[in-house]
Amino acid sequence: MQHQASDPEAQAHDPDARITVLLADDHPIVRSGLRRLLEAEGSFRVVAEAGDVAEALRRVRGYKPDVLVLDVSMPGGPSVNAIPAFREASPKTRIVVLTMEAEPVYARSAMRSGALGFVLKEAADSELVAAVYAAAVGNSYLNPRLGAMIAALPDRPPPPPDNLSEREVEVLKLIALGHTNAEVAERLYLSVRTVESHRTHIQQKIGRATRAELVTYAQEHGLIEPESSAG
Repeated sequence: MQHQASDPEAQAHDPDARITVLLADDHPIVRSGLRRLLEAEGSFRVVAEAGDVAEALRRVRGYKPDVLVLDVSMPGGPSVNAIPAFREASPKTRIVVLTMEAEPVYARSAMRSGALGFVLKEAADSELVAAVYAAAVGNSYLNPRLGAMIAALPDRPPPPPDNLSEREVEVLKLIALGHTNAEVAERLYLSVRTVESHRTHIQQKIGRATRAELVTYAQEHGLIEPESSAG
């Protein structure tokens, strides 16, 4: 039996004016609970679900939802690493990160990567609706307890010189740790061609070309720890 083709993007942007949401979590029971929580509000419409990062990326590209609710820990690596890829796939989609870990470093990393909301799963019943509402209109939402913990964190060290972007720093760090372009692409949810482009820009900006020179640069600027001598 042939299924009728549908246009997910049109479906996600129909005239009913409800906020469209994509749920990404590797536990179907959790997704079901989140769906019920949001749809009971009446202002949200869950247009799709995903169980891993790769599937979430595909669905974000297809549906372009107003808000992506993204679990931090899913198959395929830390979801926070994929936030720039989600933003590139659908620049107008706002991201709310959902996690069981009350870890301020994760929250700060997520917000700096482009997420607008960070909600603890234990507080989802009381906070997720507010976080999705806030994100949908471009405002940030942070769990109050995490906000206080982030405020107590020391400032991170100054960024490296030579105008490297945050993404270029991530690529440089992985290259310096010995990862191939293909491995870097897999870890950061990028194409190999994009990694190659980043590597070229890094080499041009810092004036160093070989892997040994990139390693030295990364060590000089605290991106990786210097290798200890073998005994």
